[in-house]
Amino acid sequence: MLGIPFNNQYVSLGEAFYSRVMPTPVAQPTLIRWNDSLAAELGISTTAPDEAGLAAVFAGNVVPVGAEPLAMAYAGHQFGQFVPQLGDGRAILLGEVGDAASGRVALQLKGAGRTVYSRNGDGRAALGPVLREYLLSEAMHRLGVPTTRALAAVATGESVVRERLFPGAIITRVASSLVRVGTFEYFAACGDVPSLRRLADYVIACNYPLLQQTGNPYRALLDAIVQGQAALIARWMQLGFIHGVMNTDNMSVACETIDYGPCAFMDAFDPQQTFSYIDRQGRYAYDQQPLIALWNLTRLAETLLPLFVDDGDQAVQQASDILETFRPHYEQAWLDGMRAKCGLLPNAGHEQGDRALIEDLLGMMASREADFTLTFYYLSRLHVAHDRSQSGEHAAQEQYCRQLFGDSGAFAEWLTRWRGRLALDARNDAKRQAAMQAVNPVYIPRNHQIEAAIRAAEDRQDFSVFHALFDVLQDPYTEQQRGEHYKQPPAPHEVVQYTFCGT
Repeated sequence: MLGIPFNNQYVSLGEAFYSRVMPTPVAQPTLIRWNDSLAAELGISTTAPDEAGLAAVFAGNVVPVGAEPLAMAYAGHQFGQFVPQLGDGRAILLGEVGDAASGRVALQLKGAGRTVYSRNGDGRAALGPVLREYLLSEAMHRLGVPTTRALAAVATGESVVRERLFPGAIITRVASSLVRVGTFEYFAACGDVPSLRRLADYVIACNYPLLQQTGNPYRALLDAIVQGQAALIARWMQLGFIHGVMNTDNMSVACETIDYGPCAFMDAFDPQQTFSYIDRQGRYAYDQQPLIALWNLTRLAETLLPLFVDDGDQAVQQASDILETFRPHYEQAWLDGMRAKCGLLPNAGHEQGDRALIEDLLGMMASREADFTLTFYYLSRLHVAHDRSQSGEHAAQEQYCRQLFGDSGAFAEWLTRWRGRLALDARNDAKRQAAMQAVNPVYIPRNHQIEAAIRAAEDRQDFSVFHALFDVLQDPYTEQQRGEHYKQPPAPHEVVQYTFCGT
């Protein structure tokens, strides 16, 4: 028996917010992976759980007691162009678990069949994108980044048609909220202010309950989302993560990373890097992500104006004042995180010097195409005092670090400046290294390793590569005995040039 303690609230908003729909059963569901620890966190009980039973529920063949399946309505700006109705075309919300005190989360099947919003799509998901989202979302969680989670992955036993036939799959994802900027845009485009207010009240009650005590909860909501998104994007940038498709319908108002489509972590550092096959103009490139986040937040602010004050000009000014805080929030979050990655204790007297030191490092990384993750990994293992006579592991780590930059004189100069700055902090090597290693991962979900896991699963029905990679990524900040292979960047023939949405 499977017990999910549903406490559904979104359904109570009314049918303007969704369309009721049942998942479409699949031919032969088989469980790929079940997230026991997440299930325990959610209070999901399993009495003598069997894989066939779990597969049936999380493929949509059996709807669990208490679920109220629906597809959410929303709009969105896609690559800057407004689409007045998008909605969940291949995702079905089963319901919600928890409450405001314990933290409410939504459970959603992605790839569970057609809905009224599917347009010409089949409502299904291919196996590759499901494995990618499972790996990426759970890796991001372990890296400390706010994100949706993956509860289950199920193979459907059916094929889906894309550019060719692919095996089908369904992922069950868990989110603090599945409301997006595009959800607010949907009701704003309809001119439906009462529904906008109900939606805002729902988000505040579920995700920001303390705002109910403020003078104007709606202004406070925008302020909270601006701050949350600034912190989230700073974390992406500090890990070399590229979302790939930052449309407004892919921005969560709960400030979690959502909709893992053509996303990727960089190997060689390139500020203008894109991976998404459809992003030919670089709109969502790595270095554009903070700007796009602010652009999206501006679209959100526009929808909330009727809830601020009756005077339109005054509402615009209030929204503008809040939006203007995004850049300083982001810049501070970015600098704090990058200082931590470089082992620099915050020091007001050195803020400008620290920023220049960090930006100079990033500039050299870009010009030398140094691996983003390995640069900080090796840096976290160096000593403050450099002694050319040092031997063994310490000398090897320094050599590895220098090799990333072609043993350049410029990088040697930078190391001297960096060591000089570290010497100003009253912290010994062991404490500084431990602090750096707590924020600089050894392992990230590298594109070529994800591709290898997908290829093994799609081509040979071999999920061992997926499971092995998943297990390593559950402890990304710790050297693992079997982990050397997972630490390495791709060989030239393994480089992944493009990633795809999978729709």
